[in-house]
Amino acid sequence: MEPAGPSVRELRLHLVTWNVGTASPPPDVTSLLQLNSLGPTMDMYVIGLQEVNSKITNFLSDLAFDDPWSIFFMAVLSPLGYIKLSSVRMQGLLLLTFVKHIHLPFIRDIHTQFTRTGLYGYWGNKGGVSIRMSLYGHTICFLNCHLPAHMENTEQRLDDFEKILEMQFEGENIPSTLEHDVLFWFGDLNFRIADYGIHFVRESINNKRYSLLWEKDQLNMAKKTEAFLKEFIEGPLQFKPTYKFDLYSDVYDTREQKSLFWFNEKKRKPAWTDRILWRVKHLCQNASKEGEFSEEEQTIFVTLNNYVSHMSYGISDHKPVTGTFGLELKPLVSVPLVVLNPEGEWSAEHDVIIRYSAVPEFPSSAWDWIGLFKVTFRHMNDYVTYAWVEDDEISSNKDSKQVYMSASEIPTMGGEFLLCYYSNNLQTIVGISEPFQILPSKTSIEKDLTQEENSWMQKPDDLESRDESEDRKGI
Repeated sequence: MEPAGPSVRELRLHLVTWNVGTASPPPDVTSLLQLNSLGPTMDMYVIGLQEVNSKITNFLSDLAFDDPWSIFFMAVLSPLGYIKLSSVRMQGLLLLTFVKHIHLPFIRDIHTQFTRTGLYGYWGNKGGVSIRMSLYGHTICFLNCHLPAHMENTEQRLDDFEKILEMQFEGENIPSTLEHDVLFWFGDLNFRIADYGIHFVRESINNKRYSLLWEKDQLNMAKKTEAFLKEFIEGPLQFKPTYKFDLYSDVYDTREQKSLFWFNEKKRKPAWTDRILWRVKHLCQNASKEGEFSEEEQTIFVTLNNYVSHMSYGISDHKPVTGTFGLELKPLVSVPLVVLNPEGEWSAEHDVIIRYSAVPEFPSSAWDWIGLFKVTFRHMNDYVTYAWVEDDEISSNKDSKQVYMSASEIPTMGGEFLLCYYSNNLQTIVGISEPFQILPSKTSIEKDLTQEENSWMQKPDDLESRDESEDRKGI
C-alpha cells in the first residue's frame, strides 16, 4: 500500500507543442524539456508535434516501428526514470506522454483517438489527436491539434475545432472531451494577427509591445464571442510570435516576393500560431453559481507556472512553445491494485520468486503477467523477461501469491531492475515494485557480457516479431 501522505498531491506537468516542419530531431532538447531546472523534476511530459515527416513510405513503416521522434524522446527521458505511457499518431500529428514510474499504478483507463479534418476528412494532414486517462481518479485529456492555415480561415479553424471536440471518443464508453475534469488543448492552431500590417506587427514585436497585438489575435477575439471557447484559459503571450522564422535563425520570414504565374509568394506576417490552453470542468460548471460553490468541493486545481517559447530551436519555421503546470489534486485513488516484491536474493544462478497481492476488487485474468524491466525501460513492451501469473504460480493463499522466473531468463550481468504487473483486462501496468538489485553471476562474467550485449542489440521492439507465447500477452 502507498504510505500515508498529505491529502493533496502536487504533480508537475510539462507540455510541449512544436510544428517541426518534417525535420529530424535536434541534437539536444535539454532546455526544451527544462532538464537543467533547479526546481523539482517533472512528473509527466506531454509532447505534441505537428508536421512530423509523413511521407507515405515513412507513414507505413511507422505503423510497425516507432517513428524517429518517439525513439528520440524515449532515449532522452528513459534514463531519467520516465516511460512512454502512450502515444498516438495521425499522419503528421504526433502526441506522446511520458510519466515517472511511481505514478504508473495510479494511471488507468488510457485511450487514444484521432479526428481527420484536412481535405474533408479523407487525409490526415489536419485534425486532432488525443490521449485521455484517469490520473489518481481524475479524468485528464490532452488534445493536440493542427488547424487550417492562412489569415482568412478563422471560421474554418473554429469549425474544425468544434468538430474535433464533438468527434473525439464519440460512441465509446468514455466521457466526451469536454466532460473530462481537465482538458489541455494545444498545437499549431494557426490563428493569426488580424488588421495590422506586417510592418506594424514587426515593429511592435521589436519594441516588445506585445499587448498591442493581443487584441487583434484571432483566437483572443474568438474567445470573446464563441461560447465554447470562453471556458478555455491561456497564460499571457509574453513571448514573441512563434511563426514564421527563417530556418536556423530568430529572424522573421525574409523571403523575397516572387511571382509564379498568378501566384505571389508573400512574406508571412508573424503570428502566435502555437498555443497551449486548458479547461477545468468544475470551474465551468460553477461559474454561474457565485456564492454557492466552495473551494473545498473542488478536487483538482491547475496552475500555470511558465508559458514560454524557445527561440534557440531552428529546425523549422515555428519555434516550440512549452507550458509548465502544477496539478494540485486530492487523490481519489491512493492504493495500487497490485503490490509486488522480489523475494530473497536475485541472481541468474537459481530460479527466483515474486510475491504479490491484489485488492479484493481487482479484475485479474489468466493473461496477466509480471515483467522484469531495467529501471531505464522505455515503454511497457520493453521487458527483459516475464512470468504468467497463473501458469508460473507456485503458491497461493488469501493474502498473497507467489510466481517464479526461471534462472535461465535472469540477466547474468545483474544490475538494477523493477517488477511490473500488467493487467490484461485494464490494458495497463497496475503495480510496480521498488527498484532492486540482481547480483551478477559468479562465472563467465566477461563472456556473458558479450553474449548479453549481442542478444539485446538484436532484440526487436515490436511485439509482432516475438514468438507466439509472448503474443499471448495481448498488449
